[in-house]
Amino acid sequence: MVYRSILVNLDIDRPFEPITEAAIDLASRSGARLVGLCAAETLAERMEEARAAFLHLAANRIEAEWRGETMAPTEAVVAAARIADLVLMAAEERADPAAIVLRAGRPLLVVGRDRDAIATRKIVIGWKDTREARRAIADALPLLSVAYDVAVVSVSPEPAPAERQSLADIVSYLARHNVKARPQMIKSADETIGFLQFVDESDADIVVTGAYGHSRLREWVFGGITGLLLEENTRTRFLSC
Repeated sequence: MVYRSILVNLDIDRPFEPITEAAIDLASRSGARLVGLCAAETLAERMEEARAAFLHLAANRIEAEWRGETMAPTEAVVAAARIADLVLMAAEERADPAAIVLRAGRPLLVVGRDRDAIATRKIVIGWKDTREARRAIADALPLLSVAYDVAVVSVSPEPAPAERQSLADIVSYLARHNVKARPQMIKSADETIGFLQFVDESDADIVVTGAYGHSRLREWVFGGITGLLLEENTRTRFLSC
């Protein structure tokens, strides 16, 4: 699997250049077409600034397309996601990443605050044997395949044999896709704290998790890990369900 089309959302209230440069960087490495999207219910002049900035930065570097929409940003991203393999957005945008990942049917990469490139050296995967986590790993394969350090992390108060087996199985699955990953079983009474401590210590460039949506829009895998990651905003997070 490769990303052939990437959609990047440009928030009309935030600087356009960092997220555009990050998206161009990833699209050029992937050989992908990049679609720039800006949506707002007003501020037509500011939208024209976004269009000009995006096309200027992309010129002679990648295949690029522009879309401007007069509608709420979240709705626009969800609708436009049908043309993309991957959706990018910056942290702290008006568009709601929780709604996007649960409704768009595409993986979402939320780029850490003010970053103008997407590092892929170290990736941490939050693993719990759910449909959402399985989907996230499959969707993240193009990024995982170029990382040199991939850790698959499972957290449990008392790891059961089935949990250890599922962790081993997913590492084996990744190996068949030429991703050399290391299993990390963490025993912790608090799954969220255990996982986030590992992420902090690993200095990960990207954190990959699956996202739940069973009872509440913001209910996430590990009962809140991804929600906390989204609120933190300095890390780059890959989400899928």
